[in-house]
Amino acid sequence: MAETLKPGSGPLDYGSRWWLRILFVAIFIALYAPIFTLIAFSFNTDKRGVVWRGFTLDNYVKAWNNSALQEALINSLTIAVIATLIATIIGAMAALFLWRFRFPFKAAYEGVMALPIVIPEICMGVSLLLFFINTGMMEWSVGMPWPMNLINIIIAHVAFCFPFVAVVVRSRLVGFNRQLEEASKDLGASEWQTFWNVIVPFMMPGLVAGALLAFTLSLDDFVITFFTSGPETVTFPVKVYSLVRRGVSPEINAASTVLIVITVIATVIAMKLQAPQKSGEG
Repeated sequence: MAETLKPGSGPLDYGSRWWLRILFVAIFIALYAPIFTLIAFSFNTDKRGVVWRGFTLDNYVKAWNNSALQEALINSLTIAVIATLIATIIGAMAALFLWRFRFPFKAAYEGVMALPIVIPEICMGVSLLLFFINTGMMEWSVGMPWPMNLINIIIAHVAFCFPFVAVVVRSRLVGFNRQLEEASKDLGASEWQTFWNVIVPFMMPGLVAGALLAFTLSLDDFVITFFTSGPETVTFPVKVYSLVRRGVSPEINAASTVLIVITVIATVIAMKLQAPQKSGEG
């Protein structure tokens, strides 16, 4: 005989099974316990940050007054903002191109464009390093005034981030009603007016979500930045890595917590903006 389901439960109601709840809690703890530990020890009074001694906010003051960390954070934010703007423009254009037109080898083009998403970051970092060395850009950027000395990292981050923007924007365009475009043209609007007044407003949630995703990826990236940065261009993740090699301190934990907070805020906003596209709403 078939198993009788309890009232209010269904065959796909896996959340009611206790072993799945335990598994979910165990995975959650394994993933986020180190992050919560880092945040908690950023308020620790112990200089070594190994044993909890007491609560203090002095670590954030020290991190704020650390000129090396400030410079690294400014570099990371500058790279992230510039790379996000360029990657959003290129990604939006690529998404429109793939959504609207049919052309030979379209599937191959989509596969090549998705390579930065699927290949390991270390492979992309090494390939970009070889590209900059062979083209002479690595030597050219050395000694340039700020922010031109960040050009190599910006180019690398654009190449890494724009496919993510293209994927998000194109998934948004899939739900576009082409009748709105035809109605705009029937009312006398030109191609350019239709694009700015009909298509771009519909794309806007995807554009903002893709831009925030690119910003988060650029701000947090370490591997690609490590290979493409020069001796005078230190970003925040690279600086934190160099400090951690000497030992973890509450000051580093405080600086890392600030980066985590910025990343979480950008991620939450991106997820909120992608919610309408999941439900199919315009």
